Amino acid sequence: MAGSLRTDCATRLLLLLLLWTLVPRARGDVSLTTLVSFNFTNGAFPNALTLGNDGNFYGTTSGGGSTYPMGSGTVFKVTPGGALTTLYSFTGGADGGYPNATLTLGTDGNFYGTTEEGGIANSTTWTTGMGTVFQVTTNGTLTTLVDFNLTNGAAPQAALTLGNDGSFYGTTSWGGSTTNYYGQGYGTVFRVTTNGTLTTLVSFNGTNGANPTAALALGNDGSFYGMAQFGGTNLNSPCGTVFRVTTNGALTTLVSFNGTNGGSPVNGAAGGLVQGSDGNFYGTTSSGGASFVSGVSAGYGFGTVFQMGTNGALTTLVNFNLTNGAGPYAALALGNDGNFYGTTWGGGSAGYGPGTVFRVTPGGALTTLYSFTGGADGARPNAALTLGNDGNFYGTTTGGGITNFGYYDGMGTVFRLVLMPV
Repeated sequence: MAGSLRTDCATRLLLLLLLWTLVPRARGDVSLTTLVSFNFTNGAFPNALTLGNDGNFYGTTSGGGSTYPMGSGTVFKVTPGGALTTLYSFTGGADGGYPNATLTLGTDGNFYGTTEEGGIANSTTWTTGMGTVFQVTTNGTLTTLVDFNLTNGAAPQAALTLGNDGSFYGTTSWGGSTTNYYGQGYGTVFRVTTNGTLTTLVSFNGTNGANPTAALALGNDGSFYGMAQFGGTNLNSPCGTVFRVTTNGALTTLVSFNGTNGGSPVNGAAGGLVQGSDGNFYGTTSSGGASFVSGVSAGYGFGTVFQMGTNGALTTLVNFNLTNGAGPYAALALGNDGNFYGTTWGGGSAGYGPGTVFRVTPGGALTTLYSFTGGADGARPNAALTLGNDGNFYGTTTGGGITNFGYYDGMGTVFRLVLMPV
């Protein structure tokens, strides 16, 4: 699937990160330990982790599992020590397939999530189904709650967000009541109850955003704040938006990215905005920034970190430049020290590398904490970090690890990042 909006901000994916360094670069006050190397049978290409009530982490992989031949993804549990248990393997059929987002813990102790494909096939053009919302217990019992059908949305790629009313709120990257050029819609915002009752709150139309792949953030004011990967009012460079939506579906576009101030916020399925203790929201764009030049193939920029007020006032805090990282696809995580921690999909200490872990202060001071090598330590992280009960950060990479089944750079890892006293 492709849309006419995927112009300036889309093709930069071809420009980033074709090579990666084999020499690790880590600060002396940081220690990274690989806990799990995925091997297809136990999953492949993991998404972000969610801390459970039992102190263990729960997550999904977008591929792999016990189903043959290619696997349609898994739900797993991993202990802080790295003991992995596969809880469920998707079939790609009625139960869903290819989950591209982390799980959300409900007040009932169960986890809730989305799959990009699978479910009941509703059209000849979506023969594998248009995605699902599901509930899964800690012992791996899975219940499909929603089958998307294009009109009510399609291809959800983002995690669900628990609202104050006990319902979950989310986005679909396609579908809705507004038909685009390809007849697939620009995406939606929806509400779903724990029993599977779905309400479409917003159907995007391109101008107010398109193809949201980021989770919503519940603001202190009770509204939700989110990002659309494409669309906006900058028609020459429709590089995405930041929006506010109320629980009754009233949508306000707060920011239209234009490339220079960032582009394609969260060009993956890896998170969204984070509200800081100062009341501002913090986020990343996967492209754009200071080096953005519209229409010039070498100038799409390597992404940004930004701060945004609830009124939409945007401040660019960081412009990535390859050496300090490139392509931040994931949401930031707020640390106990008041700083934000994140990952970039590429870049690092030798330029075209396989990604970094970084720290950024609310004022925009960036420190690269770790540069991945692309080997056993992992490669191409595109998920947010998760703070464990032990005060350490836990994360995933979509590549690297121990090579399996001839896949040349591994199928991803789970890692622990320890910030050691200086």
